[in-house]
Amino acid sequence: MDYQAVLEEVAAHVEPQIGRGRVAQYIPALASVDADRFGIALADVDGRVTGVGDWERPFSMQSISKAFSLALVLADDGEKLWRRVGREPSGNPFNSLVQLEYEHGIPRNPFINAGALVVTDRLHTLTGDASTTMLDFLRAESGNPELAFDQEVAASETAHGDRNAALAHFMAGYGNLDNPVPTVLEHYFWQCSIEMSCRDLALAGGFLARHGLRADGSRLLSSSEAKRVNAVMLTCGTYDAAGDFAYRVGLPGKSGVGGGIVAVVPGRCTLCVWSPGLDARGNSVAGVAALDHFTTLTGWSVF
Repeated sequence: MDYQAVLEEVAAHVEPQIGRGRVAQYIPALASVDADRFGIALADVDGRVTGVGDWERPFSMQSISKAFSLALVLADDGEKLWRRVGREPSGNPFNSLVQLEYEHGIPRNPFINAGALVVTDRLHTLTGDASTTMLDFLRAESGNPELAFDQEVAASETAHGDRNAALAHFMAGYGNLDNPVPTVLEHYFWQCSIEMSCRDLALAGGFLARHGLRADGSRLLSSSEAKRVNAVMLTCGTYDAAGDFAYRVGLPGKSGVGGGIVAVVPGRCTLCVWSPGLDARGNSVAGVAALDHFTTLTGWSVF
């Protein structure tokens, strides 16, 4: 298959969607991003990568980081994590406090903010430095040693992170955090602030298409664990729009309010699309449309 031609056709098809939606407003450092940007990259399981548009322009990965922190914890700690966080779709906004109260401090899944805080907490306990562990992993898998935290974004999230602080304190009250709340929040915000391009993210997510094998051929996850990460991405990876994403795209995916979405075609490739204009649920308008058209063109999905 001529991936370049497919991606060019996808970009042409979604051009009317580019710029639609609104960039993330609640994180001031993201509010000034140009909504008219669009890039898409595809990395096959052998590490060959191609892309179109702004596919090599870095952007804030935000909640896409949650998929990588989950994989790192499962790789080090196995199934123990699931005692502290569920695997069910939330049906509520990603920063909702409601479910935590009637579920006694156990987040519904690892991709809502509360669940990601628990995962970050566990990763920090296992490694002693959750955010640097993730950055080092992403540098290795993407082959880009220049990846870095965006200090402005991290500071902006910290200054406007009251809802996340409330989630963390609430879970700490139920004994579901091992580390001090300020430490967990700091590493969570630093993880979300990492800047990566579509190229970087498509390559970094390749282990999910290779059934758990890293870029160097070593094993991060068993095939079963990789399947499970992909399954949770499919059912929970796009906030409270996961059902619609599965219906339209038919692939495991993880989005972020920076406008990026990583999607996995197991055994074939990993894709990353970026366009900062978001819908009401926090997913890239043009990004979802691009992945929808990609699976329509190729016939590739998990169904």
